Amino acid sequence: MRTTDKTIINVEATINTPVNHVWKFWTLPEHITHWNNATEDWHTPRAENDFRVGGSFLSRMEAKDGSFGFDFAGAYNEIKTHELIIYTLFDGRKVHISFTPEGNATTIIESFEAESKNSIELQKGGWQSILDNFKHYVESNFTYKL
Repeated sequence: MRTTDKTIINVEATINTPVNHVWKFWTLPEHITHWNNATEDWHTPRAENDFRVGGSFLSRMEAKDGSFGFDFAGAYNEIKTHELIIYTLFDGRKVHISFTPEGNATTIIESFEAESKNSIELQKGGWQSILDNFKHYVESNFTYKL
């Protein structure tokens, strides 16, 4: 008998910005290209986002030296504005992202099905680094208007 249990990895960050602004930074391609990298030697030169249930997204992720690149892509299964995004990557893995407002801050929790090529630690570290870059980008580019 073969088991089909999948390993779920969770990463989390609290961004010191209200959820409506966090949502925009997360979903608009002109912002995605600025934060979607795990290390300084990688970047996302192109992002596309048809942000609706059934719509697809694509982020072209590349090493800055041109030595390697790949398309991170999938399709949206569920979207609840300012609360939840669920999508399926084109390799079949599911991703669940929750946005929880906490006053003028927002906690993001990403849960994703692990792939089999890289270690759990490497995957968790990479996704956490991207989320940490998102936090830094948002907090550096958002100013409160009192």
